Amino acid sequence: MDDLDVRPRINRWTKARRDLIFGPAIAECLVQPHFVVNGSGIDQAIPGMPGINRQSKDVLIETISRDFSLGLSAHMIFPVMSESEKDNRGTKAADDGMPLQSVVRDLKEKFGDEILLMTDACLCTSTDHGHCGLLEGKNIVNDLSVETLVGISLSHARAGTDYVCLSDMMDGRVLSVRRALEKEGFNSTGIMSYSVKYASSFYGPFRDAASSAPSFGDRSSHQMDVRSDYREAILEAKTDVEEGCDIAMVKPGLPYLDVLKEVSSRIERPVAVYNVSGEYSMVMGYANDSTQRKRVVLEILGSFVRAGADIIVSYHSREAIREGWV
Repeated sequence: MDDLDVRPRINRWTKARRDLIFGPAIAECLVQPHFVVNGSGIDQAIPGMPGINRQSKDVLIETISRDFSLGLSAHMIFPVMSESEKDNRGTKAADDGMPLQSVVRDLKEKFGDEILLMTDACLCTSTDHGHCGLLEGKNIVNDLSVETLVGISLSHARAGTDYVCLSDMMDGRVLSVRRALEKEGFNSTGIMSYSVKYASSFYGPFRDAASSAPSFGDRSSHQMDVRSDYREAILEAKTDVEEGCDIAMVKPGLPYLDVLKEVSSRIERPVAVYNVSGEYSMVMGYANDSTQRKRVVLEILGSFVRAGADIIVSYHSREAIREGWV
């Protein structure tokens, strides 16, 4: 049975997955993002994102272990590479020995299925040009990019990730990754697809954090136009569901609550929302007092749930759980 495009059991595979997707409390549906770099002893603050740091493997494992002890069991990990680690094909992203893959292996060895790990498989962090796909001249080549994304996804699956996160917005990548996972026997590895991802102005702090800004041009040829209507969002989400995604993502969150509502009512898979870096930075710049910040964060998280989100990826997750706001 290596030809299944949809495996509903994937989202029920572990207690951590079931709690994230089906838990009734906001605390259960939160995911904390992290940034991992090469080296040791690195704990580097990210400008514009107070409380969120770039961390080497050793420090990150300590951070996630503390988060886990607080009850925060779902984590999303992004690789950050130095310029010397990048090339025009993003070769290092599929290297099983890279820090992201190593962190996943160590955390799974330590916590097993009690922890839930999501890993970003995009090319923007590993290419020297910073685009989400491979280039011919200055144009992104869709199908060749998908082949490379398959290799990255398989590397993450070998490391033990629960969900490979496809944030690139290439056409057909969900189906290709799904079938590659099936062929290699990774029948329990899930796919979170960034199905509805806009070419938004709210990603700036993330691009600085992940060293992933494009060296020329922008991402408007593959990320969705901010002016597009619901029809395109629904088409993208339904297509990814048909191709075998286990979770569909809407990104960003706050400017697209209406889209989140429409998508969540039209598909039969769990829907995640990404409370992105620009949204986080605005709150942190405004709500300096923790009491004030609590009110703002709870209002934001509540709006996502009301709009239909099953999962919330937010840089506020740690503080919200640590301080008992949710």
